[in-house]
Amino acid sequence: MKKLALHWKIIIGMVLGVAFGFAASAVGATDFVVDWIKPFGIIFINALKLIAIPLIVASLIKGISDLQDISQLSRIGGRTLGLFLLTTVTAVTIGLGIVNLVNPGKVVSQETRENLLAAYANDASQRIEIATSQADQGPLSFFVDMVPDNIVGAASFNGNMLQVIFFVVFFGIGLILIPPDKARPVKAFFDGVNEVVLKLIDLLMATAPYAVFALLAALVVEAPSADLFAALLSYSVCVLLGLGILILGLYPLMVRLFTGVGYGAFFRGIAPAQLLAFSTSSSAATLPVTLERTTGHLGVSEDIASFVLPIGATVNMDGTSLHQAVAAVFVAQVFGLELDLVTQLGIIVTASMASIGAAAVPSAGIVMLVIVLGQAGIPVEGIALIFAVDRPLDMCRTIANVTGDATVSMAVAKSVGKLDVASIAR
Repeated sequence: MKKLALHWKIIIGMVLGVAFGFAASAVGATDFVVDWIKPFGIIFINALKLIAIPLIVASLIKGISDLQDISQLSRIGGRTLGLFLLTTVTAVTIGLGIVNLVNPGKVVSQETRENLLAAYANDASQRIEIATSQADQGPLSFFVDMVPDNIVGAASFNGNMLQVIFFVVFFGIGLILIPPDKARPVKAFFDGVNEVVLKLIDLLMATAPYAVFALLAALVVEAPSADLFAALLSYSVCVLLGLGILILGLYPLMVRLFTGVGYGAFFRGIAPAQLLAFSTSSSAATLPVTLERTTGHLGVSEDIASFVLPIGATVNMDGTSLHQAVAAVFVAQVFGLELDLVTQLGIIVTASMASIGAAAVPSAGIVMLVIVLGQAGIPVEGIALIFAVDRPLDMCRTIANVTGDATVSMAVAKSVGKLDVASIAR
């Protein structure tokens, strides 16, 4: 009997989790799900985050050291960042186009607006405070924050991923520049660490369907009331439509144009990572699986995937950037504000640039939105309007983030002759 593929197991876990959550809500067993089911999902996410730093350190050093020379690193790095910027700007533009066509903010009543603002006032004030502290820093604060003064301290917190990547890239460059006989034992050590981490990923993924069941069941029982969802349905449709265009249109089209790999082969390869991204709402937590799927099922060489994907999980947030654009215009429409072309062009620039440093900030998506709203002159208190549906939308936009990372890794690998198209399942 043929073994059931991982993505089918995860889908079954998701369906059963949702069904169990609704059943638990119907019989009043919400506390049981929160106390006895949800912790298993949290443990799974924590375990994935646990190996995130070791994975990034080992895989990036392996990837950089395998490139052999600085010129190759510069060429691949330039193409990677260029494609990341291209997809991010495209995502924001798509979001603005959809929200201006649908005008979701104009269907929200005054009463619903006031209820939402009151219900999520505390959450909004916390995010505004975080964003204000970021905005008060100087124009070069991003570059200052990127360079850690203590790598051990930086590596102790997953929110400092960009600092860790900076150190690892710096370390990798040094490893390339020293004599090969001196570099060989260091490289062998990190190659070994990388293999161990990949084996840990295999062990964790065996439990993924059960963890997804727990996460989805908890999400259902903890969801806000149906009234709030109904009031924000139009807004959610705009975000989901934009994400759908990215995931089902832009990315597979890029893969086809850059690599010649077909639609079905691409999604068969990346599906487990997409499903896990949906369940965890975290590109960083999904990174181990994304790395395994791109190298094992999408033909990307390990050195390219090890370089592109950790950086992408930190700075490439297409789904999040698209969401910022839709949310900013939605909030403006709710408050009766008309945004001119110049302001909306400013949203494109701000949302694209804010996504680069978002990983170093707690509650990155919402904090990014505060920055975008402030730049556009939109009342930042309006972020309270979208809290009710932010969690499910965050799950969906993480799929776009992860799919975008995989797409760019394939395109970069093809451009330098390190994509094994023949190995990809047809």
